[in-house]
Amino acid sequence: MKGRRKIILAAAVVLIIVSGSMLLWDYVKQRESEKIYEELASQVVEETTQAEVETEPETEAEYVSPVNFEELWAINEDVVGWLTIPGTVIDYPILFDPESNETYLYTDIEGAHTAAGSIYLDCDDEADFSALHNVLYGHHMKNGTMFKDIMKFREQAFLEEHQEAYIYLPDREILLRPFSCLYTTSDGIRRKTRFEDEEQFQLYVEEMTKDSTAYVEPDQEVGRLFSFVTCSYEFDDARTIMYAYEVTQEDVGGE
Repeated sequence: MKGRRKIILAAAVVLIIVSGSMLLWDYVKQRESEKIYEELASQVVEETTQAEVETEPETEAEYVSPVNFEELWAINEDVVGWLTIPGTVIDYPILFDPESNETYLYTDIEGAHTAAGSIYLDCDDEADFSALHNVLYGHHMKNGTMFKDIMKFREQAFLEEHQEAYIYLPDREILLRPFSCLYTTSDGIRRKTRFEDEEQFQLYVEEMTKDSTAYVEPDQEVGRLFSFVTCSYEFDDARTIMYAYEVTQEDVGGE
């Protein structure tokens, strides 16, 4: 009987050691991924001042991206853009696999498995962000990284005070204006990217944002919609989504 107890105790100790080692390994890999993104943010993206963003040049010049995409593509050819949301920690490359939304769910830019995964564009979208609705996903990490800060946009004051987001591409940059945030289900309708006509699209925008916990009336008709989706915990399989619309250069110049 004592022998059996010793065997059971030994097995329990081994199980605890193995489980602890696995948790430690996951933590180490997560920290490695975080360091990768921190280094990329400091090395690949050059600082862009507010004046540079808002000042329209007197003569049209060839666009020069503040992001070194050649360096990013040397790491992973699936990089299609870089997302920056001022006032948050969100400053990450965007990855895209047109075949699956599972590829970068738990995989970082270097191809390593990590709980944090990557920021990635929905597989039903287009790599150049030309779809009427562009859906981006990121994990809600307890340490505040990835898309945790999307939760802040559910507060009216925060949404009103943070009215700019940027997606940098190799040939242009997209200025976005956040205007709605809410928690909701993960139903497939939330990732719809194809519409029969403009009227259907506008009805979709209205329907998706009608239950917003925070909302700022757009100062133009929404011509292209962007969704930033992360996990939420109000109920099983809940999501928090921040909606933003693209601001064209004509609109910037008219302000």
